[in-house]
Formats: sequence, structure tokens, C-alpha cells
Amino acid sequence: MEEGNHSVVSEFILSGLSDSAELQVLLFVLFLLIYVTTLVCNGGMIFLITIDPQLHTPMYFFLRSLSFCDLCCSTVIAPKMLQTFLTEKKSISYIACAVQMYCFLVCVDVECLLLAVMAYDRYVAICNPLLYTVTMSRQRCGQLVAGVCAVGLVDAMILTCCTFQLSFCRSNIIRHFYCEMPFVMGLSCSDTRITETVLFVSTCFTVVIITVTILLSYVLIISTILQIRSAEGRRKAFSTCACHLTAVVIFQGTLIFMSFRPTSSNSMDTDKIASLFYTLVIPMLNPLIYSLRNREVKGALKKAINKLPTNS
Repeated sequence: MEEGNHSVVSEFILSGLSDSAELQVLLFVLFLLIYVTTLVCNGGMIFLITIDPQLHTPMYFFLRSLSFCDLCCSTVIAPKMLQTFLTEKKSISYIACAVQMYCFLVCVDVECLLLAVMAYDRYVAICNPLLYTVTMSRQRCGQLVAGVCAVGLVDAMILTCCTFQLSFCRSNIIRHFYCEMPFVMGLSCSDTRITETVLFVSTCFTVVIITVTILLSYVLIISTILQIRSAEGRRKAFSTCACHLTAVVIFQGTLIFMSFRPTSSNSMDTDKIASLFYTLVIPMLNPLIYSLRNREVKGALKKAINKLPTNS
């Protein structure tokens, strides 16, 4: 194929969720509500953990980082998605698409790694409680979060560069509501085998290895909890892990489904529904999961609400 016959792609068109004009306003309202709820819940979680001294512990330090990550993840996707519901031209520039892909990949990597770090935190708290304060010092927590962010930034940069060094000379229509890597790669007329290999290796690390690490941590945690003689002690230990384990199952389960589903089930609608779940729904659910079953968070919220009249 001659290079002179190629037209350079300067922008992409996002096909969005639906071609039905009647559904656009309804979808806009629905996802605007989801996005606003995500902002309020995650922003509220960050605020509560910051202002309440009782929540200045390693577990809540990581939870605050997770809430910030969820806030960023939703903000990377939702505003552009909402815009496409209200405009006829659903375009995104080449540069904006690359930036969106990069930021989203950073968020996914950081969330996966943070969930693993939080599993390690629970492991130390339950299996080695006497060493917990020393092991999970403020400095160590800061180093762990910094390391997580560094890995996410580097991995996302590699994946994004591998994608956008490809030539795009076919259709510029992305059959999705955001610039997800496999969908953008599908528009390339270059050999994508190297990029696909890099994506596979990255996926194996962020999904398989991290999931196995978390599961092994919880095998040790549950084994330790079952050895606790007091029923109240076992209940308390389980309750501190239940929220995190729920978040892990939802997020990692969705990623595993998306990454390793059979080719025969690779339908466009299934991809979009699963993508909606981990780009917009999970960031909204995480703060609710951690707050509804957490006495300390609910206590901090009550104290914050009680202070409102005196501050007005």
C-alpha cells in the first residue's frame, strides 16, 4: 500500500452509546446524575478523611487516594461523553483522544495497584497487628502511593505511545463512547502485533498478577480470622475487609471479563455496557460501598453535618 494514498487522521468520531435521537436526552440526564453523584460522593469522602483526625490512619489514607482516582477516572470520560449526547458532530481531536486514553489508562493502573496495596494493608493489620504501626508508617504509605502512581504513569505512557505511533488511514469512526485502546487500534492500517503484545503483557500484570496477589492476601487474612476465638473479634475483622473485598470483586471481575472473555461474545453492546460499568458506575459505587458499612465514616459524616449550623 503506497504511503501517498493514505489520508492522515486529524480527528476521530465517537459513535457513542446509541444512534437513537430519542434516547440522547434521556441518556444525558442519566449519566449526568451518575457523574454528579460520583463527584459528590468521592469529593465528600476525600473531605471527610482530610478533616477528621480519627480517619488519619493508613486504611483511610489509601481510601482517600482511591476516591481521588475514581474522581479522575470519571472526569476523564464523563464530560466528553455528555457533550456527545447534545451535539451532532461527535468528534474528538487526535491529541485529545491520545490524552483521554493516557489519563484513563493511568487511572485504571492506579486503581488496580491501590486495591492491591489496600489488601496488603489489611493483611498487615490482621495478620501482624503488633507490627502494623511500624510497617504502615506515614512515610511507608506515602512511598506506596507514590510508587503506584509512578507505575501507572509509565505503563500508560508506553501503551499510549505504542497506540499512537500506528498509522490511521481507514475509517476514523471509533465505535465506542471514548478512546479505548483496542477500539483505536482497530482503526489502524499498520501492523499492530507489537502493540497487542504490549497490551497483553500489561493486562496480565494489572489484572491477573494483581488479582492473584489480592486473593492470596485474603486467603492468609481469612485463615488468621478463623483462628480468632472471640466471635466479636472475628466479626470486627471480617467487617474491616468486607468493603474492600466487595470493591475488588466488582472492579477486578469486570476487568477480567473485559480482558479475557471468549472471542465469540465480543459484541459491541457487551463491550459498551462493561466499559460503562468500570468507567462510570464503579467510581460512583466505591465511596458508597466504603461509607454505608463503615461506622467510622458514618460517624465522621454525622460530626461534619452537626458542625454545619454552628459554622453558618
